[in-house]
Amino acid sequence: MANIFMSLNTGVSGLNAAQAQIATTGHNITNADSQYYTRQRVVQTAAPSLYLVKGGVGMGTQVETTVRIHDEFTYGRLKTASSNLENTSYKQRILQELAENFPDLQDSGIGRDMANYFNAWNNFASNPDESAQKLNLINMATLFSGSISRTATKLDNLQTEVDRMMRINVEEINRLGEQIATINKEIRRVESGADSGIKTNANDLRDKRDELELAMSKLVNLNSFKSDIKSNTPVDSGITDEGRFYTLNIGGVSIVDGVNFHPLRMETTGDARNLTKIYYEMEDGRLISMEDKIHNGKIGAQLDLRGRFYDENSQKFTDGTIQKYIDNMDTLAKTIIHSTNNIYAESAMEISNTDEFSFLNDDKTLMNFSKEIQQGSFEAIVYNNQGVEIARKTININGTTTMNDTKYGNSIVADFNSNSDDNDDNNMLNDVSDYFEASFHYDKLSNKGSFAIIPKQMQGQYSIAIKDNGTNFPGVFGVHKFFSGDKATNMAVNGDFMLDHTKLRGYAKPVLGNNEVANKMVQLQYDELKFFSNGIAQNRDDTIEGYYRFLTTDIASDTESNNNIHSTNTSLYKTAEQEFQSISGVDTNEELTNLIRFQSSYGAAAKIVTTVNQMLETLLTLKQ
Repeated sequence: MANIFMSLNTGVSGLNAAQAQIATTGHNITNADSQYYTRQRVVQTAAPSLYLVKGGVGMGTQVETTVRIHDEFTYGRLKTASSNLENTSYKQRILQELAENFPDLQDSGIGRDMANYFNAWNNFASNPDESAQKLNLINMATLFSGSISRTATKLDNLQTEVDRMMRINVEEINRLGEQIATINKEIRRVESGADSGIKTNANDLRDKRDELELAMSKLVNLNSFKSDIKSNTPVDSGITDEGRFYTLNIGGVSIVDGVNFHPLRMETTGDARNLTKIYYEMEDGRLISMEDKIHNGKIGAQLDLRGRFYDENSQKFTDGTIQKYIDNMDTLAKTIIHSTNNIYAESAMEISNTDEFSFLNDDKTLMNFSKEIQQGSFEAIVYNNQGVEIARKTININGTTTMNDTKYGNSIVADFNSNSDDNDDNNMLNDVSDYFEASFHYDKLSNKGSFAIIPKQMQGQYSIAIKDNGTNFPGVFGVHKFFSGDKATNMAVNGDFMLDHTKLRGYAKPVLGNNEVANKMVQLQYDELKFFSNGIAQNRDDTIEGYYRFLTTDIASDTESNNNIHSTNTSLYKTAEQEFQSISGVDTNEELTNLIRFQSSYGAAAKIVTTVNQMLETLLTLKQ
């Protein structure tokens, strides 16, 4: 049968339960503004009854545990939405910064400098012997090439900056992963009592782990696997995590396995820029590339922008948004350089020396060296100092043509120097090879070579022009150069013209007033050219201005497309966050209401204790 002391214990159990409820509610209220805090709730049940009488005697209440009001799947959606939002947010900032380098204005940018450059050629064509027009053309060409070079350099610098930020973010991934592994160790320690029947939940530690997971999701796509996911229907309708075993992976590669942390490793490309490569090191020491496994978050955005796959031969990335713009700028610059030099090669010069070319050994075919070299022919034309043509030779290029090897086909040097009757006059002493000699020198140590056309007679008597018939040979190799360089960052006006503007010529044959080459330069702006990207012809023929407009439109299109996706991601993130907060967030009005309710419960339980105390006093009085 129940006794008075059991009744006293019943009241005390109510006091203890109400005290736990008040403490937990106070904990919720004080953390209402704490970021990533998950509200908690005391799970209270009736204590086991004593069945000493029919129906049993209640023993009061008991607190089973304190749980987090948490839904794992809602939290998972929040992580995904956060990762997507951070990805497009970072891209938005970089793309907007990048677009500022291509202002579509009449009074600034590459477009304006391009128009001024071709106007200068037009003025020069009208007065090909005037010194002022030569200076003006050189100045406008310098501004034009400088704009292209500066813009390309900014793109390179932006790519390097994105790479540097990515390295910092990977280090942050390692720091967060190590903290998560440490928290897992603490969770195991705190909750180890569950094995002996004492159910203790490390709620605040789990909140901290979720906070670190969410921070990591902003950097990279990740998945976490927890051992004991179950419905928490008695408390709320969510799916919660109560297990002590935990795995965190990126793209299927585990970086946190319980209390063990496996850091990401970074290497550099080893070239002048020392760009970053991301690896995961296996237990046997093998390195797994992570670039193709990271797709979301800030690091995913940085890989999308910078590029993921690095080509050791070309020492650049084969993908990436910024790399695409760099390649497009190089395509624009190389097409301008080669097309301009292809025309300028028709201007007769007394001597010609090309720049050095890497890996163009004697027996390498020209068409394998550069896809821009096409099958066809070009003509070498010799003029005397009165501008009269005295010799002309046609040199053919096909798939077996090399610079200086005739083992399997013809070579430029051998064909140029061949003792042939070019004029078809049965005179073997007045042909191209009698006035000029071609040579190609290749250094196997440096893997560099250069092509030259040297006069055999005293300088000043004869000059030579190269007229192309579709091979692009003079332009690609710069037989006579107006522009120097082989990409956007090093595009510049021929240094000889910068030192002495009188060396600039607008003629084909050396006759005063001849403006044949200058007129072709003016026409070049209207010609549809074939643009080669990474040595491969793009599926587009366009004018120089048209290709530049395509380049700027492509940047604007990518920026607008990302802005649209970013707007969608912003909305999805807000929805996921609201859903998460509606389940796990602290509602101060609700908690204050609970506080009043639990205060009343405490007072009622105290009344039970007071009543039992009075009963004891009455009992003791009767005994006296």
